[in-house]
Amino acid sequence: MLPKPLHVANEGLAFLLELVALVLLAVWGFRTGSNVAVHVLLGLGAPALMVVVWGAFAAPRARVQLPMAGVLAVKTVVFAAATIAGYAAGWHAFAIAFGIVAVLNMVIAAFDRESLKNVTAREAASKSAP
Repeated sequence: MLPKPLHVANEGLAFLLELVALVLLAVWGFRTGSNVAVHVLLGLGAPALMVVVWGAFAAPRARVQLPMAGVLAVKTVVFAAATIAGYAAGWHAFAIAFGIVAVLNMVIAAFDRESLKNVTAREAASKSAP
């Protein structure tokens, strides 16, 4: 389990990564296509699709409650799409750095949540023991 300040910092970083993913998808969308209609459709549509998918499956209060593995799979797909979009938009170094930081953040968050779950289970077991 991470110390409280590191847990808060990692959660803050996760939120920042979500915002950056939206920007990368938007930049890619506005630079892709051959006319203004396609630019606008992709520039607004790609981030909108991310918001819908994230809200449905990966958000803390998601409509569909997936097990941790499912949430991590959704986050991996979304962050991979944002990384690829940023790279395709010409932001090569930034996109690669984003992808690396996103993976590290998800790994740390997964271990933190798992250890927190184990600590909570141990505390509950010790309280119920005579």
